[in-house]
Amino acid sequence: MEDLLKKIKYECKSVKEAETLLFSLIEDKEKKLRVKNALDFAKKAHEGQFRKSGEPYIVHPILVASLVAAYGGDDVMIISALLHDVVEDTDHTIEDIVSIFGEEIANIVAGLTKIFDIREEVLIPSTSNEKLIASALSFRKMLLFSIKDVRVLVIKLCDRLHNLLTLDALPPHKQKRIAEETLVVYAPIAHRLGMGAIKNKLEDYSFAYLFPEEYKKIDEYIQSHKQQLLLKLNHFIDKLQKLMLKNGFIDGSFEIQKRIKHYYSIYLKIQRKGISIDEVLDLLAVRILVKEPLDCYKTLGIIHLNFKPLSSRFKDYIAIPKDNGYQTIHTSVFDDKSIIEAQIRTYDMHKTAEYGVAAHWKYKNSHGLQPKLDWIENIKTQESENIEEFYELAKNDLYSEDVSVYSPKGEVFILPKGSTVLDFAYAVHTEIGDRAKAGYVNKQRVPLLTALKNGDIVRIETAKEPIVRCSWKDSVRTAKAKNAIRVACRNKIKKLNRLSAINILSTIFDIDAEKIEEILKEEDLYKKIHKAATDHSFLQEMIVVVKNYLTKHKMLSTFMKLRKFKLKEHVKDYLKFYSVGGISEVYFDYCCHPKIGDDIVAFLRKGNEANVHHKLCSNAIKMIESHEKMVFVEWSKKRPNRYKVIVSLENTKGSLASFLQFLAKFNINLVTIKLGESEEGLKSYFEMTLDFPEKDVEKIQDKIAAKYKVIEFSRVDDAYKK
Repeated sequence: MEDLLKKIKYECKSVKEAETLLFSLIEDKEKKLRVKNALDFAKKAHEGQFRKSGEPYIVHPILVASLVAAYGGDDVMIISALLHDVVEDTDHTIEDIVSIFGEEIANIVAGLTKIFDIREEVLIPSTSNEKLIASALSFRKMLLFSIKDVRVLVIKLCDRLHNLLTLDALPPHKQKRIAEETLVVYAPIAHRLGMGAIKNKLEDYSFAYLFPEEYKKIDEYIQSHKQQLLLKLNHFIDKLQKLMLKNGFIDGSFEIQKRIKHYYSIYLKIQRKGISIDEVLDLLAVRILVKEPLDCYKTLGIIHLNFKPLSSRFKDYIAIPKDNGYQTIHTSVFDDKSIIEAQIRTYDMHKTAEYGVAAHWKYKNSHGLQPKLDWIENIKTQESENIEEFYELAKNDLYSEDVSVYSPKGEVFILPKGSTVLDFAYAVHTEIGDRAKAGYVNKQRVPLLTALKNGDIVRIETAKEPIVRCSWKDSVRTAKAKNAIRVACRNKIKKLNRLSAINILSTIFDIDAEKIEEILKEEDLYKKIHKAATDHSFLQEMIVVVKNYLTKHKMLSTFMKLRKFKLKEHVKDYLKFYSVGGISEVYFDYCCHPKIGDDIVAFLRKGNEANVHHKLCSNAIKMIESHEKMVFVEWSKKRPNRYKVIVSLENTKGSLASFLQFLAKFNINLVTIKLGESEEGLKSYFEMTLDFPEKDVEKIQDKIAAKYKVIEFSRVDDAYKK
């Protein structure tokens, strides 16, 4: 594949060179003839069109078709690749494709054209900071459309790979935009389709454009140390070959491939561990290909008996394959002072690992597992209208390592690394997750947020009714669990808002809540009334509706008729109340500890005292459901997210400046700072008051804690403490 990509990038600049390459990849004569007819049609359709590089436009679809052919695409896929830009860039229509090439090819071309249309419609300018969010929308809709035929995805990945190979012709801002979209959207799709070879290339080419300095550093290091690294690999391979031949393998029955890890995976390791490239221990990898699955385990035994293994780095994806069909044994071992990662698989497994779903076409007789595509269906069913939410959900599932766990019946569930018992419950079924009340791992009862490890046997105990856990959304790992909790919370908040609005109207008019509910249903406003609990203008409108109804039906007393029922604003500390009466006192109960920005509700007590609770407080929910008297409340204004932070820093020159620079990356404002006592002169303690941006406080807190020793992290403007 490496040689093919070099030919495409450096040698195929003319139509003739591209054609020669394409037909060199097609052996069957009849297949060549069908492709030739499609090529003639595409050449005529794109006649007179040129790319930014100056080469004839038709070169692009020919080379995309060449990549599709190299990945084993049949004539339908190759022809679809040749025609993929015809509808998009010429006067020809899908109907033309149907009449000339048939419905199957036309449907694939329509799928590819649809992806382009959506991308053009929703992808915001590359100068925006919200590119990932816009790309997430494009990504979502692409999946929803392409699920009908996975071949659309395979061709699109080849199209994107060729775009990256020719990205030099575009201006820098477009290079970055396309590379970013590739890294976020297309590379993880390739991963999920099991197409490891194309995924690595998409990542490395994108990485080079997105982070050129970091790419250059890694490239310079690898190139300057290449001879030394290859000597280490050759030394290991030589020893391993002799050991395998000594232990029953026949010369020619196995193959050992060597490689230095691809650049983007090295970069991720540097970023995740906060180390330099000199500290990356496992740059070197070998891949041992054997004939039968049992040979894989025999090879593993030879390696572990002769080289010291790192037990934490052993994974058996043959016994428990990944969802994308990937099967390989991974192990890392010491050889002298080097760490070598060894991947052991059969030749059939190798085909599946490199080509993924495309192996189905490339190797008709392959015995490798076909990847499961239900992950597309999972993303399709996620109920998220917010694009940022959707991107987070999709990203969490697509960029992840896996753990494999079992149900008590022995069913295998493959979850992202870091998944909890509750994630497992949702993986079994949404209803099981919603009603999960207890979890058992390896027969021991554990909290539902316990992280799972490979091989755990998990059992879930369920309650009769769903249990809503709004605060747990950020503690679960999988998109399915996050989304289910989010939807359940949204529905619960909506229900509480509806009841609260009815209670507020009941309090204003001194009428039973049941009667208010009847009025709203008669006026066809029951489905909208939840807005009145959070929008005082809408509440005023509802007051007018109820008053008019009561007046019309002569249900108002003489005294009530004289009232104007006009909401008045009352500001108390951080709170703003809207009421037809006054508010004398405000107090917080000790049960729920609401903080500024939390969802809150207020109950009226004697003497117009307002008792404020967190909206999800169990005591508040009981009072809402019991139709206690209520009043509209909201926070008076948005205060800064102000926190007191005590952090321990090394007592060295520049450590404080480095910490403050780190904070500045997240737009954190330093309000006050005080030096604490030192610990044996080695560390200094600083007490700071910091203003955080409105969003992502918890994520930023985690990033600070990952790099520095945080002693205390507490909110300053806590309404409960007022």
